[in-house]
Amino acid sequence: MTGFFIKKAFFDGWDNLISMVVHNLGFLLILLAFMGSMSLMEIHGILSVVAMILTVGLFAFFTAGTSASTWAYAKYERPGWEGFKHGIRDSWRHSLFYWLLSVLDVSLILFVIPFYLSYGNAVGTLLSVILFWLFMGLSFALLYYWALFRAMPGDRPAKTLKKSFLIVFDNLFFTLFLAVYQIVNFLLSALLAGLAPGVTGMLLASSDAVKLMMYKYDYLEKEPEADRKHIPWDELLYEERESVGHRSLKNMIFPWKD
Repeated sequence: MTGFFIKKAFFDGWDNLISMVVHNLGFLLILLAFMGSMSLMEIHGILSVVAMILTVGLFAFFTAGTSASTWAYAKYERPGWEGFKHGIRDSWRHSLFYWLLSVLDVSLILFVIPFYLSYGNAVGTLLSVILFWLFMGLSFALLYYWALFRAMPGDRPAKTLKKSFLIVFDNLFFTLFLAVYQIVNFLLSALLAGLAPGVTGMLLASSDAVKLMMYKYDYLEKEPEADRKHIPWDELLYEERESVGHRSLKNMIFPWKD
């Protein structure tokens, strides 16, 4: 599944490159707003913190709309502007909860863990280690949060988060791979000024990952006695492979040579 995931994520991104860049321009504006909020720290600390929290909220709601688009891309659809707007409207509860989780995650790594480390004793170090693993676990779960909501829109926010943690623990090695894949996406985004793949590309990767995983869980639901360590991925992903097609970098760049 991993190899096909890489291929699907790449070509889904390529097929929607212009839309991806447009979404990423929005995320870049939000990043500038966040950096501006941080710069206020030397002038007015409380105002800076409030501005940063509000900016994270803007990020949460913009991410909700973009996740609707990337879920559609994963299904080979073109949602357009209406899909983005509808994605914000139908997920406001999940957006508020994601806002809270994002503030918690950012606070842990930027403020709380450094605070306990500054104690310079065993208790401070122990608490820092515990909180660091909480940060890592929450970060892993958030990789799946929006895509799981799009796959199962009837779930409440807390239930979506619970299922995100279950997927992390049930697919630990793939989750570690996905985390590394997203880090590579981040580094590539830095080289391309955030325009591609950017946050949109990272959301698309999560959408593709969850979409493919759903085949596994649908199969296990139908075959409860099946060996979870030997999933017939070739059979399950047959239609997906046909939808992506037999594509390569060569025929992508030089289609007239096919």
